[in-house]
Amino acid sequence: MMDVLKIITIARSAIYRFTVYNYYKRQTTKLSLFVLLKLKVFGLGNKTYEHYNEIAIYVDHRLEQLGANRVYECGLGDDDANIEDDFITWKDKFWPAVCEYFNIEGAGEDVSIRQYKLTEHVDIPVEKVYSGEIARLHAFKNQRAPFDAKNPFLAPVKINRELHGSSSNRSCMHIEFDIDGSKMRYESGDHLAVYPVNNSNLVNKIGEICNIDLDTIFTLTNTDEESTKKHPFPCPCTYRTALTHYLDITSNPRTHILKELAEYASDPNDKERLRQMSSTTAEGKSLFQQWVIQENRNIVHILEDIPSLKPALDHLCELLPRLQCRYYSISSSPKLHPSEIHITAVVVEYPTPTGRINRGVTTTWLKEKHPSDPPCLVPIFVRKSQFRLPSRTTTPIIMVGPGTGLAPFRAFIQERDVAKKEGKDVGDTILYFGCRKREEDFLYREELQQYVDNGSLTLHTAFSREQENKVYVTHLLEKNKEELWRVIGKNNGHIYVCGDARNMARDVHNILLKVVMEKGNMSELQAADYIKKMDSQKRYSSDVWS
Repeated sequence: MMDVLKIITIARSAIYRFTVYNYYKRQTTKLSLFVLLKLKVFGLGNKTYEHYNEIAIYVDHRLEQLGANRVYECGLGDDDANIEDDFITWKDKFWPAVCEYFNIEGAGEDVSIRQYKLTEHVDIPVEKVYSGEIARLHAFKNQRAPFDAKNPFLAPVKINRELHGSSSNRSCMHIEFDIDGSKMRYESGDHLAVYPVNNSNLVNKIGEICNIDLDTIFTLTNTDEESTKKHPFPCPCTYRTALTHYLDITSNPRTHILKELAEYASDPNDKERLRQMSSTTAEGKSLFQQWVIQENRNIVHILEDIPSLKPALDHLCELLPRLQCRYYSISSSPKLHPSEIHITAVVVEYPTPTGRINRGVTTTWLKEKHPSDPPCLVPIFVRKSQFRLPSRTTTPIIMVGPGTGLAPFRAFIQERDVAKKEGKDVGDTILYFGCRKREEDFLYREELQQYVDNGSLTLHTAFSREQENKVYVTHLLEKNKEELWRVIGKNNGHIYVCGDARNMARDVHNILLKVVMEKGNMSELQAADYIKKMDSQKRYSSDVWS
């Protein structure tokens, strides 16, 4: 980590324009980054992870050590709850403190300032704007490596098959992408990024509600001429393209979006309701939490449920966040599949309290992608990971991966099996896998059994709903304390965890702590230090999500 002192030393020679929108009366204040560092620290974190906001806390403490003047207390945002609410609550107290510190007169209330200027084009033929295609796809006619976030590879779908049994009411896909000739490289443990496309029915619904022709060609241009970001997304394009490929229309809108939208509600009661939900009052927070978060409304649902709300579509396009790629653990090893990349993904589909069915953007889109002629293409790139097998094949490993947490371990098992077939000595390869029912969602059942039969794998399974009392992988770990200690204690092995961060991963960590204390004859403090040392040595690795 670069010491904050070094950052400040570099920054003293650079002056940045610090424009405070919405709070000052048209004042532009020039401050050095040095002053900005002195002003405030707000951290972005998630309490489900061990090192919650550690960087923000470190920076705040280090600035204090270096003699910085504290204008306002350090803020810590928790993405496991409502990080935007944390920030707004902190910001509302921070700005008055800044005004007082620098003797600046505050405006007293926020003023909405559009960041982008709208231009609608009537002289550009739709076909020249690549309507229905994202701009980067146009360059795929001449695809060249290396492939990354700005230059993804259009991969043909080679296989898309169902992994769940016929009695399951859910769906899990095994998808294979053909990367032959692409020069794409990956390692076991890496992630595959997939660029999705929004559902056309949702896109059309927004056009209907806003009463606009979605094939209208438009450009949004940044009003700040010095900004390096000229457009919020590639322009010119059609509204259909923007809503289909660029904008996130399925997540819960943040409060600042509701605040801006309130001005478009013709019904005074609707206007007040939206304003209240975007406020930092206790009543407003409670209403937002209930109506938007708990009842799980996206922007389409909000427009449907507030009939008087008819926003300008260009403003809505400015407000909505960008549609992000989704990451999936790669479930294949390049040692076995050098010209393919496999992923394992559950199709997200669930009812909401409003009676609607919400569907995952990417998995719903991928479910319709099958081998075809011409090939069905999906934009992808590889994101490198630190989730790696030990360099020595003789090192024993334990893998804990219920559900689709199995994905990276399928790659690990394949790689260890290839090494064994090459005549190398391979240490114990132990997998703890859990699912609901053996006949419904036991992923790669036959394949795993083959590895067990040829001696490449030791498999422990937990089927949570096949008996009166639920049994999870954590129960098996507690039962097999001797095996666990033999691998991580006596034989200096590695343990890997993939899956739910909030419950499963935390429970595994607690079990490890107990095993080290009991089998290693250590105090709780000594056991915690032992596990931290395993972590620093890459012998304890997690690939988890909340």
